[in-house]
This record gives sequence, structure tokens and C-alpha cells, in this order.
Amino acid sequence: MLARLFRIVDGISWLASRLADASVVILIAAMVYEVVARYVFDAPTDWAFDIAYMCSGALFLLGVSWALKEDAHIRIDILRNKMSPRVAGLIEGTTYLILLAPFFAVLSYIAIGRTFKAWQTGEVEMVSPWAPLMWPFYLTIAIGLTALTLQLAVEGLRAFSGQRSQSKEVEA
Repeated sequence: MLARLFRIVDGISWLASRLADASVVILIAAMVYEVVARYVFDAPTDWAFDIAYMCSGALFLLGVSWALKEDAHIRIDILRNKMSPRVAGLIEGTTYLILLAPFFAVLSYIAIGRTFKAWQTGEVEMVSPWAPLMWPFYLTIAIGLTALTLQLAVEGLRAFSGQRSQSKEVEA
């Protein structure tokens, strides 16, 4: 049963990371378009800045759960390497499942509420001349935070059950 839960949550994180990939493509295309429009045709866009910050935020938040799943976050292993795998797993499981997952669950709940409110009211970016709708951006935040919350819970369960792989050592 846990193995199925792990696969489902890992799949959600994978899908979120594919959305992050798409945001990179959109970001690059928008910035290339802006540079050409601005410097070749002397016709800058009203929307390039908004696309840049929205895609950058989406990239980070949509990719963070996959990075956690792949153990790609930077970690200082000085203390962890001196602990037994069981103790390290208990500490990691407690940190992920008991401390971080509930915190990010609250953030996810807030982000989902903010997304629905922006969708219902047609909220737009008030300081932008383009004035884009904000709910699509808020939705990427909500998806990213929810995927991270689920991945934190799963990684905590993996750590408690001893299924968490040891961190990869990086040679300088």
C-alpha cells in the first residue's frame, strides 16, 4: 500500500517538474522575443517582465518536489554522516513528516484559497501595464506547494521505513 502511495506522489512530482520544464521554454521564448523586439525593432513589450517573474517563480516551485524526490537539494552532511542510518532516518523522517509537511500543507491551503479568490474576482496584476490575470500564476504556486507537501510526507515515510537512500556524496 505504501509503495503505491509512493509511486503516485512521485508521479505527481514528476508531472510538476514537466510543468517546470514548460515554464523554462516559455521563459526563454519570451526573453528572446523581448530582446529582439526591443533592440532590433525598438518595440519593447509590456508583458516580458511579468512573464519572466511568473515563469521563474513557477520554475522554482514546480521543480522543488522533484528535486526533493531525487535528493538533489544541497545538504550539509557533517552530522548526518556520523549517525547510524537508523538515527539519520528518524531525524529526517521527523523533519519531513512532522515539521515540514504540515507547514507546507498550510501554505498549500493558503495558496489554493488565493488561487480560487483570484479566479472568482478576475484579479489582475495591478502594477503592470499588461495587467495579466493572476490566477494562472497563483495556480502554479498552489500546485508546486501541494506537490512539495505530498513529497515531504512520502519522503518522511520512506525515511521512517528505512527506504530512504543515503545522500549522494559529492567530491570537490
